[in-house]
Amino acid sequence: MFKTTRRTMMGLMAGAASLAIGVGAARAQDGDIVIGGSLPMTGVFGFAGVAVEAGMQDYIKIVNDQGGIGGRNLRLAYEDTAYKVDQSVAVFNKLTSQDEIHLYYGDSTGFAKTIAPELARSGEMIMGGASFASELNDPEAYPYIFMAGPDYSEMFGILLEYIAQETPGARLVLVNSDTEFGRDPIESTRAKAAELGLEIVEEIITAPGSVDVSTEVLKLRRARPDYTLFHGYVLSPLPEFMSQAKQLGLETKFMGTFWSMDSSLWEGVGEAADGFMGVMPYRYYYDDAENAPMMETIREMRPDYQATGYMQGFLSAMLMAESARRVLDNGEELNGKTLKAAMNTIEDFDTGGIMGVPISVPGNSVPVGRVYQFDASAGRMVAVSDWISLDKE
Repeated sequence: MFKTTRRTMMGLMAGAASLAIGVGAARAQDGDIVIGGSLPMTGVFGFAGVAVEAGMQDYIKIVNDQGGIGGRNLRLAYEDTAYKVDQSVAVFNKLTSQDEIHLYYGDSTGFAKTIAPELARSGEMIMGGASFASELNDPEAYPYIFMAGPDYSEMFGILLEYIAQETPGARLVLVNSDTEFGRDPIESTRAKAAELGLEIVEEIITAPGSVDVSTEVLKLRRARPDYTLFHGYVLSPLPEFMSQAKQLGLETKFMGTFWSMDSSLWEGVGEAADGFMGVMPYRYYYDDAENAPMMETIREMRPDYQATGYMQGFLSAMLMAESARRVLDNGEELNGKTLKAAMNTIEDFDTGGIMGVPISVPGNSVPVGRVYQFDASAGRMVAVSDWISLDKE
């Protein structure tokens, strides 16, 4: 069920490097509320880690400039993980031995699943992160995990709700990478498509990254879908699919999920990228919207374009801070149980326009998003739907 309501990278990397130098030297000041972080500042997802760190730091500055939380400052303590699980665990162990940490940001699904037993054993903290894995959206199995947006199955749910409205009975092809990330939403998408009267006419699995997709494009041509939905990729091989399909005269609308939706990824692709669509939980940096004061604040703090990972880090820090504020206002101690319980009291919460509708956190996710489309001539994503909220039963 759903409801719709109205309602520059190099500079970042240099700034992140200078901040990281200070992290090792910094130690807890009495009363600080510390957010720990295993962040992928280098490696294949370095672009995301740099953006996330900037977003978290900016929201922390906003909170501290307003007096902190109950007079206590927030502070981010993090180290680079290069997107490697063993390194992420080592960073977690190091940081938690140096500081009293009740809030943490993890860099991947693999790390979240690996560290979850320790979170449950200690009961000391809650953890958000870069992963939107559907498996993590289970409060019983992962009681101290949260995600600042919809999980991957919910992202596909938002896309399918949009498709069902725009093209009832549409024919779909699913294209997923042969990874845990890629396979995540396949089963739930089959069920949701059937519920909405949409027909999945082909499922294609590819290796992640740059590969020859000519055989797969011929499958698309035979299937002639109205929509082709990608998941489990950042960029490649999506441009290859799109350019070859257009050369063959195939009329299908290509769609993706969060980590493929940053407009800066598509600027260099050119005309082939025009019309690419997907789900985004947050407003883009350049969105011109009324009643979005936090977006104005961000643009004042960062005059240059900020990637979608920035918004994810910003909202992650916002949800952490709001949970800590509610715990302390209740006169309780900060720990995993009190923080998660406080987070689950967040209902109809105004993010200042980061998300376009008031949000609630009924479980481990925020099941809200909007469909955007890439305009190649403008070099940016343009909203093509209202905000869509999935009601969890």
